[in-house]
Amino acid sequence: MSDSHSITFEPVNIDMEVGEDEKILDAAFRQGIHLMHGCREGQCSACKSYILEGDIQMERYSTFACNDSEVEEGYVLLCRAHAFSDCTIELLNFDEDELLNSAPLQEIETEVIELVEHTHDIVGLKLRFVEPSSYDFKAGQYADLIIPGTEDHRSFSMATTPTTSGHVEFLIKKYPGGKFSELLEDGIDVGDRIHLHGPYGNFTLKNGHVLPIVLIGGGAGMAPVLALLRHMSETGDTRKVRFYYGARTVGDLFYLDEIRTLGEKLQDFEFVACLSESADGADELGLTSESGMVTKVVEAREPDLHKAEVYLCGPPPMVDAALEMAAQQGVPNDQVFYDKFESPLAAE
Repeated sequence: MSDSHSITFEPVNIDMEVGEDEKILDAAFRQGIHLMHGCREGQCSACKSYILEGDIQMERYSTFACNDSEVEEGYVLLCRAHAFSDCTIELLNFDEDELLNSAPLQEIETEVIELVEHTHDIVGLKLRFVEPSSYDFKAGQYADLIIPGTEDHRSFSMATTPTTSGHVEFLIKKYPGGKFSELLEDGIDVGDRIHLHGPYGNFTLKNGHVLPIVLIGGGAGMAPVLALLRHMSETGDTRKVRFYYGARTVGDLFYLDEIRTLGEKLQDFEFVACLSESADGADELGLTSESGMVTKVVEAREPDLHKAEVYLCGPPPMVDAALEMAAQQGVPNDQVFYDKFESPLAAE
């Protein structure tokens, strides 16, 4: 049993305990303190904070996320940080409404109840909660799924909302040579057990916000966007919503019928398929479509993007391009929400 120390977060005046053998970010999740985070692997800077007092050491991290001069000044990545004394830490990036308003980290044994091929490289995976039989999360968050027989995990966004009874749905992109991809091809089946850890992520609708919403997705980034749409439909959200989904061709689109149905329940909704290679067949499906990369389409169609909340989820290059486009359009940082997952092969 490792020694335990007290952490005080400023300027929010929140206290918690952390063991020397656990990372500060993980300890916060365990105690229901929802700190801002991204990759959780020391590769981004979403959890970067400043040490006001105390002895903190970091595991291996990317100097692109926190360079040597920043470390010398006292900056730290909480996802890689261990405390070896009582500490006071200044949070540089936080949402005060979310800090104590999220579920603590949970570990759940689940059972596979459905596997569906949505496209040539997107698989739908539904898991039933076994022990415990319920799971507390917010629409738009993600979870870690443990690869059976290993301690490795992969992070996937959830497409379901908390009102879904007894199960959760993931939309997973298959990568050649990926460990989880191999399971989806020929490694797991209905009835198999998978351990889930979660929830994580800040890709959630904020209570009381009234700005229009622009959703930008691609690939498996459909999952959290679909969760938000389902949630808005369930709650009668009255905001203007535009959903731009980037794909190569019409064959890469899925869940079109449900998106149409959800949109009919919203007051002002439009779905735009952004097709980078070919728009053939879009008219036959009754789709509003544009040719080109999704970020270019959004830039052209949303001149007032700075007056909206922007939600991004998809392949890292798409998210990076969308973040750059949003910055150029003058969208304030506190109006942009995203989850960006690296290819599984980056961790193998």
